[in-house]
Amino acid sequence: MSLPACPHCQSEYTYEDGTLFICPECAHEWSANEAVTNEETTISKDANGNVLQDGDSVTVIKDLKIKGSSSVVKVGTKVKTIRLLPDAADGHNIDCRIDGIGAMKLKSEFVKKA
Repeated sequence: MSLPACPHCQSEYTYEDGTLFICPECAHEWSANEAVTNEETTISKDANGNVLQDGDSVTVIKDLKIKGSSSVVKVGTKVKTIRLLPDAADGHNIDCRIDGIGAMKLKSEFVKKA
């Protein structure tokens, strides 16, 4: 029998302990019932309620200060080919690259679908 990969970090080194599967790399524990469910349970929506998907283009709707810098991402900045992060604990669920600034994570509540 092949054990499922960790749904949290995709590690293949999971092991079974009683009725739970355990990942030694991230310490995530889940039951066999959870392993069968769909991973895409989180849906990211923009400020207007539109569903976002990987590869979408979005526009920033609010000036965003960049932590640790004096730079600002201005209103109307277009961001192309976003990547969604379904397990973002801090709320920054969009990974992207902004021209002139570089790689950055954004919250979906501060963007709208372009």
